[in-house]
Amino acid sequence: MRIASLLPSATELLFAIGAGPEVVGVTHECDFPPEAEALPRLTASAIDHTGQSCAAIDRHIRGALHTGSSIYRLDEELLARLRPSLIVTQELCEVCAVAYREVEGAARRLTGEVPVISLEPDSLEGIIATTLILGRATRHRREAQALAGRLRAAIAEVEALPPCGGTPPATACLEWTDPVFSGGHWVPEMVRRAGGRDVLGGEGERSAELPWERVVEARPEVMVLMPCGFGLGRSLETVADLSGRPGFAGLPCVRSGRVAAVDGSAYFNRPGPRIVHGLRILAAVLRAEPGSALPEGAAWVNPG
Repeated sequence: MRIASLLPSATELLFAIGAGPEVVGVTHECDFPPEAEALPRLTASAIDHTGQSCAAIDRHIRGALHTGSSIYRLDEELLARLRPSLIVTQELCEVCAVAYREVEGAARRLTGEVPVISLEPDSLEGIIATTLILGRATRHRREAQALAGRLRAAIAEVEALPPCGGTPPATACLEWTDPVFSGGHWVPEMVRRAGGRDVLGGEGERSAELPWERVVEARPEVMVLMPCGFGLGRSLETVADLSGRPGFAGLPCVRSGRVAAVDGSAYFNRPGPRIVHGLRILAAVLRAEPGSALPEGAAWVNPG
């Protein structure tokens, strides 16, 4: 089998179930596992976001989508040369990957019938289900079932931790900081399973733009910055988007020092196998003393 993966989370899942040697092409954002970085890149970003602020990135993306332009480029010539027998993509978010209609059109132009699998998880169990779907499609069913078992065990291990206190702490997860977006899809569920109570998003719902006043009114006791596509370093920088806003200094999470930044790209935004490490990070943030050590991929923020 020859697999073209047009989704970073799918690339991670394919390698995790033993189908990595069959992957012949990936996206420009596929950076894990390290072996994936050596594969041909089938996509490129149409917008250079290097060093740009969240506000500037948001303006560029909205402008492109408003005009009907794609924010990603698909190299159809390379796709044809790689002769895939399976393409894996998604329809969940047009900002996260090449538009599904574009992938479907490219697949129709290939020689022969090339099936396209679209992965659409909106929960932790949905992520596990995509693992099993890929296992069946790639004839790695046994490895996929084993991975699904490990993911469920990791989730259960976090849920078995002692409670955070009397009541689950009010938790605000921000998937973007200018403008402000709540964490969506599986993130509110992760908060609940980690021992918190998401005060901005609903389980299974899309990430949504919120007025800043909504965050202030929610009075979160814990805040987690997880901008989509950002690693830990860039996530830490985004506190500057919030610190000057009215009411920020008075938020319970700021007064107590319980504001954390995380590697959103690796552990929260992608519905792949590393999502369970994101769950462990959330559990640690909800239970640790501010300033104490956090797991890899997380750090306390100095809101000053």
